[in-house]
Amino acid sequence: MQTDPAQYIRQTIRNVPDWPKPGVTFRDITPVLQDPRSFRVLIDLFVYRYMGQKLDLVAGVDARGFIVGSVLAYELNLGFVPVRKKGKLPFNTVAEEYSLEYGNASVEMHTDSVRPGQRVLLIDDLIATGGTLLAAARLLQRLGANVVEAAAIIDLPELGGSKAVIDSGLPVYTVCSFKETDC
Repeated sequence: MQTDPAQYIRQTIRNVPDWPKPGVTFRDITPVLQDPRSFRVLIDLFVYRYMGQKLDLVAGVDARGFIVGSVLAYELNLGFVPVRKKGKLPFNTVAEEYSLEYGNASVEMHTDSVRPGQRVLLIDDLIATGGTLLAAARLLQRLGANVVEAAAIIDLPELGGSKAVIDSGLPVYTVCSFKETDC
């Protein structure tokens, strides 16, 4: 392995051209998850970043945020909270709507997922436009949580999501970034 763990993760991510539509390059984290070494390096990057911070919970965004978020919560000895797509949770929920380029979507959480004042790390696999992370952060804040940081494996800075999250007052950490021209 190279000496730069973030670069190692970046090189393990698969680029899938023209998916889900022509002109889009999908950044696929599956190879990172499939390889025990790269998966461990990825989780360790997050663990080393957050192990000294006072956190109560990790909130992972549906669906790939569940994978990294739940493992990270386990490693940090914290609870895990799923932020789901609308209609997936069985108990009393609260929802937050956000805009997509082609319409609206919604994320929701159980109303008893967090307690007021709890310090929460919010995590997803990728930041594109930032809509999902911003909606999840608003949802956590509505329930009284203090969202400490938003984290992701990949940032697509040209789509403006990480800037939008930062502009909302929430710090952002990503392992690596890709420009549209990176293949």
